[in-house]
Amino acid sequence: MSYEMIAIFMFALMMLMLFTGQRVFGAIGGVAALAALMLWGTGGSDIPFSSAMKLMKWYPLLTLPMFIFMGYVLSESKIADDLYKMFHVWMGPVSGGLAIGTIGLMVLVSAMNGLSVAGMAIGSTIALPELLRRGYDKKMVTGVIQAGSSLGILVPPSVVLVLYAMIARQPVGQLWLAGVVPGLVMATMFIAYIYIRCRLNPSLGPVLPPEERNVPRAEKLRLLTAGLLPLVIFATMMVPFVNGWTSLVESSAIGAMTAFLAAVLKGRMTRAVFEVSVRSTLAISCMFMWIILAALGFGAIFDGLGAVRAIEDLFTERLGLDPWMILIMMQLSFIVMGTFLDDTAMLVIVAPLYVPLVHALGFDLIWYGILYTITTQIAYMTPPFGYNLFLMRAMAPPEITLRDIYGSILPFVLVMIASLVLIMAFPQIALWLPNYVYGK
Repeated sequence: MSYEMIAIFMFALMMLMLFTGQRVFGAIGGVAALAALMLWGTGGSDIPFSSAMKLMKWYPLLTLPMFIFMGYVLSESKIADDLYKMFHVWMGPVSGGLAIGTIGLMVLVSAMNGLSVAGMAIGSTIALPELLRRGYDKKMVTGVIQAGSSLGILVPPSVVLVLYAMIARQPVGQLWLAGVVPGLVMATMFIAYIYIRCRLNPSLGPVLPPEERNVPRAEKLRLLTAGLLPLVIFATMMVPFVNGWTSLVESSAIGAMTAFLAAVLKGRMTRAVFEVSVRSTLAISCMFMWIILAALGFGAIFDGLGAVRAIEDLFTERLGLDPWMILIMMQLSFIVMGTFLDDTAMLVIVAPLYVPLVHALGFDLIWYGILYTITTQIAYMTPPFGYNLFLMRAMAPPEITLRDIYGSILPFVLVMIASLVLIMAFPQIALWLPNYVYGK
């Protein structure tokens, strides 16, 4: 059997295992281990061992539990609730203001946690009931929460970009900085769409009644101070890093410690909050480490088989495709896979193939990491089997049906596609900030 057929067999077996409901790291790592033993005998055991050593020596991986702990502390201690109260008071007089405030909440939650599921959970439990109670259109609000949660893997500290950095061997700090401007651009486009649509049809997002808008100025300022606390935490973490005063790992430790102290000073760091935060941090950190380990082993075998060079030769020599056409085909494949896989599984499956190909085509791997994150979030929200659609249905109240959820997402998907095209056409949107900071 040729090496190309072995690579195809490995890929098909892995997909079959994923379809049968196996855990992502088990499917990927199991296929990699089986292929290594069949190809090289007992010497194949060196591949997972070397992957484990590479993982343990990767110093930036220490940022992963730090940022996850920071996010859970801020969410479990209800500091995120203060954010929504601030947006409720300050944005209530604007048509669609609470929906706009929800996007702002999602941006800040993303800066706290780095996981899209965290934004979805907070938006569904805090914002969704308030929006429905105040007469907002249910299709509008479910679309808002799903779209806002998509910022979780783009705005730093993105946990998924840490995983991409490990597989693509790119600096985590540059990837995070590359996600800042695209994330803010996408959030601005969401806000512009909500504002324009609610101005044209005020019944979709009515303003708050006068009795709720007439809040004393002192109370408004108090809520503003409480709501901006996560921004202060984020600034204490990122400003020293951007200015070169601390390393990435040191900044993550500052963020985790600052969040912990904020919860203590507000009297919300109870034993239950601390226990949930630590347990959740341990569970998610271990999950990501197993996935990274499996991906490194799988990628090493694929590279040893020459599968990457074979695919590069197929696209560029035999088919004679333009580099941009190849890149667009890659993005379309992400959208197809996103109907039944999550972003982590997609990355570890195709990264061993796509990342070297993208580099060979002359594209910037930092820029491509941002394209990947946006495309996977589009895939998450694309019917019929988008991951976010079913997650939203599980968290939404009974009056919101799956039909409503499907109907709510199309405008926001179109906005995300527009932002993706914009970043593809103008790579400096993503590359300007990391080039500026690291160019200093």
